[in-house]
Amino acid sequence: MATLARRGDGGGEGQTHDTSDSTRRAFRGRLSPMGHGPDSLRLEGKLDALPILPLRNSVLFPTSVVPINVGRPRSVRLVQDLLGLERAVVGVVSQLKADTSEPTFGDLYRIGTLARVVKVIRLGPTNYSVVLNGLGRIEITEPKGLEPYMRAQVNRLEECTVRDVEIEALGATLREATREVLELMPNLPRETSGILDHVRDPGALSDLIVANFPPSQASVAQKQPVLEAINVKNRVKLVLALVAPQLELLRVRQEISSMVDAEVTRSQREQMLRQQLSSIREALGEEGEEDELELLRMRILAANPPDEVLEVARKQLRRIQSMPSQSGEYNVTRTYLEWLADLPWSRKTDDNFDVSLVRRCLDEDHRGLDKIKKRIVEFSAVCQLRRDMRGPILLFVGPPGVGKTSLGRSIARATGRAYERIALGGVRDEAEIRGHRRTYVGALPGRIIKALKRAKASNPVLVLDEVEKMGADTRGDPTSALLEVLDPNQNDSFCDHYIEVAVDLSKVLFIATANSLNGIPAALLDRMEVIKVPGYTRLEKIGIGMEFLAPKQLEEHGLTSERLEFSEEGIGALVDHYTREAGVRSLERQIGAICRSAAVKMASGTEVYDEVTPEYVEGVLGSHKFTAVDAERSMRAGVATGLSSSSVGGQLLFVEASKMPGQGKVVLTGNMRNIMKESAATAVSYVRSKADELHLDPKWIKDIDLHLHIPQHGTPRDGPSAGVAMFAAVASLMLDCRLRNDVAMTGEISLRGRVLEVQDLTQKLLAAHRAGIRHVLVPERNRNDLLEMPGHIKDDLEIHLISSMSEVLPLVLAAPDQANA
Repeated sequence: MATLARRGDGGGEGQTHDTSDSTRRAFRGRLSPMGHGPDSLRLEGKLDALPILPLRNSVLFPTSVVPINVGRPRSVRLVQDLLGLERAVVGVVSQLKADTSEPTFGDLYRIGTLARVVKVIRLGPTNYSVVLNGLGRIEITEPKGLEPYMRAQVNRLEECTVRDVEIEALGATLREATREVLELMPNLPRETSGILDHVRDPGALSDLIVANFPPSQASVAQKQPVLEAINVKNRVKLVLALVAPQLELLRVRQEISSMVDAEVTRSQREQMLRQQLSSIREALGEEGEEDELELLRMRILAANPPDEVLEVARKQLRRIQSMPSQSGEYNVTRTYLEWLADLPWSRKTDDNFDVSLVRRCLDEDHRGLDKIKKRIVEFSAVCQLRRDMRGPILLFVGPPGVGKTSLGRSIARATGRAYERIALGGVRDEAEIRGHRRTYVGALPGRIIKALKRAKASNPVLVLDEVEKMGADTRGDPTSALLEVLDPNQNDSFCDHYIEVAVDLSKVLFIATANSLNGIPAALLDRMEVIKVPGYTRLEKIGIGMEFLAPKQLEEHGLTSERLEFSEEGIGALVDHYTREAGVRSLERQIGAICRSAAVKMASGTEVYDEVTPEYVEGVLGSHKFTAVDAERSMRAGVATGLSSSSVGGQLLFVEASKMPGQGKVVLTGNMRNIMKESAATAVSYVRSKADELHLDPKWIKDIDLHLHIPQHGTPRDGPSAGVAMFAAVASLMLDCRLRNDVAMTGEISLRGRVLEVQDLTQKLLAAHRAGIRHVLVPERNRNDLLEMPGHIKDDLEIHLISSMSEVLPLVLAAPDQANA
């Protein structure tokens, strides 16, 4: 509230306009003293044409003296006619809406205030400041005209005052509440509250208080009902309703201010005592040690840890102050406190969740991988709508070299977060995750806490690399320790054995990587969202080599594209003849080898302006390291082309069958494991059960020994996907009919002849595409997996969906004329 009357606004611009003598007489009126003071005036009779001055954003109350800025044309003409008149009166009425520039009587309230013109000050050619003194309430009964300014017939409204105990009590309550408000406002002069004691009438007190309410605390719509309240009791109640919320707000502010002052007082007292303690320690020769502990204390406070962490730190600080600095316990405690000071308890980076920017950053760093990019864009979009969303826990599964780890760095760059990588391959100690207890010599926190310290933020992107390669021994199982870290419902209070206080990991975006799901416990796998990262096709590898790998290697070797220009044919030669992988890691090494060859020439003084073509590649890297896979596919009976997948991606799986005189034995070689051995036994049993349909001698197995072999047996073979290929190889051998060399197959079989679903279909189809296969037999149950295949792969391959073994031989056996060729 303000103690001085506030300035209103008549608004607008205009010109001087002549008025008649009768109108001029209406300004003066007939005034005589009455009311509560010498300035209280009373109209005798009724004014038929009282000039009306509309107010845009304020309300004038009786007994108030306020300056009004006048600038609207009608209002200016009214003021210009006031010049030279003494004791002129006008009617002051507030507008219903402040944005009405030229109001009519329909735009004004019906109740206003009769005001005496105290002073007129010319501010400019069309601007005036008019000081008005409110005299009493009036009611507009009949409009008389709008030009040259508003005029109307008005009636003076008399207050309905019945002085009783209730009115006196309400007045006293209003006076005390207002006095308390004034006391809680420190910027007001001391004599302000004394004004309230001089106004004894409750009605006049109400007008005085509400007139001094600023617009921010009481609008025109809130003040106007007070002006219209002729009944004094109702008027006092309305003003009390305005004062009460303001008083409560000031009380709350006073309480908050007192609490802050008390805290500042405690801090000042603590600082003073510490200065005295510092002087004492300086006299004892312990100044350096105290300075270090004080610095450590300030670092902990600056980290702004949670209250429970701060309490633990204070306890340890009190303990260490009583320890000799040469003791081992002193160093252990100090190291612990330094860890508490260095952890990012409240520090975090500003997230960037602009969807278009995130998508652009991901496209700049990686080619393809649309499914992963879509998931990260979805996460960014949700965080843009809800800032307190927990970080997702993603698991990227795919062969080496496809960009799983680099994706984490790209995601951190796209979202504006810090990035840290935690290598988990070969970890066998639970303490690597949870840390060591401080009772052990050389104890340290686990890798999660160390990564947070390096990141210097509580919301980094943490990449848990090679999670499937962790093991377990007598020191514990680290995968079990990860259960709490990767559980969204628990990791907001992760407890490291060394730190021993809860650390919030819910804001961390965890990204785990693995080459295979084998070796990951089911409980840990259930806590992560699995996203499979397939290997690259030949065209994708060439594109990655041209857009990413070649420019990167040229820059690392100090070369430019003008000196050494890679062509698509040259990159294609590297892909076809010098690498055999699902990713692009070996491709990058080969590109680096070519760059080193050019660098040697330049260092020897030779000018190099070469184009990397297939011939140039062969001249630098020598003869081809890999031959086309087509050459390995035999034309003889008993050889089938299957498809398999491993941690290094998809590849062709050749199944060879041979027979010889014997006693019905089945020999399995090729480093087959248990599941694949069972597939081979099922395939042989199914051929025996269908001997009649295949026109075979029912006793054919009794006179021969059957040998099933898988070449390249340096790598153990296992998995339920080779049954169809083994059946085709055995059937081809016994029918003495070769299989088509452009057909590959995958699928597990049952004794009833059903073809069962397989895993990693995308990797297997990519391997078939790389090898030039054009027809692939796929289980019907894997139909939905085909939706994730790249479009150009599905266009190049003719995929046959099979559900029973009876559909296999018609699709894979070569035509008789081809068999005899």
